[in-house]
Amino acid sequence: MIRLFLFTIAVCGGLALAIPAAHAEIDGHGPDAWRVTGVAANDVLNMRMGPGTQYLVIGSLAPNARGLEQITCVPLLIPSIYNRLSETERAALPQRWCLMRTPDFAKAGWVAQRFLMEDGLEEISGPGAAPGADISLKTIGDPLIDGAAALVRDLYADFAASGSQADNPFADTNVARYFFANMAQKLRGHGSDLLYGAQDFQGEVTRIAPDADKPMFRGTIKVNADFTNFGREDSIAFYLRADTDQPGAPFRIFHIEHDDWSFP
Repeated sequence: MIRLFLFTIAVCGGLALAIPAAHAEIDGHGPDAWRVTGVAANDVLNMRMGPGTQYLVIGSLAPNARGLEQITCVPLLIPSIYNRLSETERAALPQRWCLMRTPDFAKAGWVAQRFLMEDGLEEISGPGAAPGADISLKTIGDPLIDGAAALVRDLYADFAASGSQADNPFADTNVARYFFANMAQKLRGHGSDLLYGAQDFQGEVTRIAPDADKPMFRGTIKVNADFTNFGREDSIAFYLRADTDQPGAPFRIFHIEHDDWSFP
């Protein structure tokens, strides 16, 4: 499962203690302000009546909203208890939602905690493997096809790890690393919707693999991404071919398909 951790550093008696920001506010040492992260420049972060996507949207936050006040979060996770949980138990925890308020008190509502980070700090990955290293990647021994599957894996991993618009794979300056260069304008405002079929994501990417029946046909490679979101299994297909507008004509994504939609 892709999991992002935000860390704040507390210095006491000369010792630097790493405290997960997602839980630090419980014991009174949390950040004074938060900001929105991981939302495309042309998108917004929904604010809901309650902690979950089943509640109505009652407002929104801009992708660069800052100075937000965190009132409370659920589930309530006291650090001493969280630290005793196994990786399996932590992975089974429901997505965390936080009740946030704008600095002018004009808006308040529940938002998914994964779209928040401490205001004034950059996002830092927790210790361990690089983002996406735990996504199952199936290869078939063909360098071209396996390379295409790895690119789709990197797209998911890099999107999950992005802490700002500057390193978001869907930003204009980064699109050509994953997609056809001429798709930049069409991809503006997109992100989670094309990777998970929804803005809100709680689950894991279970496997990235070349299509079992026809991995390559007439110069086009098909790669399937399997994942679970809110307990529901789903899959999205990515189609790649050589982008002759880029130096060296690398294979890039030019089309995405889901059972209910396709892009572009």
